[in-house]
Amino acid sequence: MFDLEEAIRERHSTRMFLPDRPVPRSLVDEALTLAVRAPSNSNIQPWQMVFASGAVRDRLVAALLHEARSRPPKIPPLPHAFAHVRRELGAQVYGSMGIARKDTEARREAVLRNWEFFRAPLAGIVCMHRDLGRVDALGVGMFLQTLLLALTARGLGTCVQVSIAGYPEIVHAQLAIPSELSVLCGLAVGYPDPSFPANGLHIGRRAIGENVVFHDA
Repeated sequence: MFDLEEAIRERHSTRMFLPDRPVPRSLVDEALTLAVRAPSNSNIQPWQMVFASGAVRDRLVAALLHEARSRPPKIPPLPHAFAHVRRELGAQVYGSMGIARKDTEARREAVLRNWEFFRAPLAGIVCMHRDLGRVDALGVGMFLQTLLLALTARGLGTCVQVSIAGYPEIVHAQLAIPSELSVLCGLAVGYPDPSFPANGLHIGRRAIGENVVFHDA
């Protein structure tokens, strides 16, 4: 079990899991019990989680892959001023896997793994009521980060996936999620595949001074 600082430093996106090593429900329950302590506006506790494993997870993945091969996901593009960040991240991730920039087929196969939850045996869907707004989305984010850290402390890998929200109608239909809940993202949970090169990546962060301002008297 990691302490808090270790969990914060160790948490990173896992991009390939061991599909045949199941996630103990007891560990997920422990992590959720901690995550619900996250703060939220007026204690609304706006987070809603749906998990799928086994045959249910497999049907969800099959439906998502079918859709991903047919049409692009409904994901808003990044503003031009921020698009370079995604390109830089892609260069690191694909580079670690030995995929050249011009190898379109290998990149396509790598992208499709998003809708396999990177083969994680436990697929999570993060939702919020459609009537709630940005302030409440902050609460969901704090819950999700706490959940990630609690899972990391228990030796599990995770990956938050905006790509899953690109096909919300598939997710709603496959998991019988009520229409009043908006799908915000997916969450892959499992044990990392130690042989997968991209799992060794710890993506750098900007210097604190680039994002934080202190005003002194």
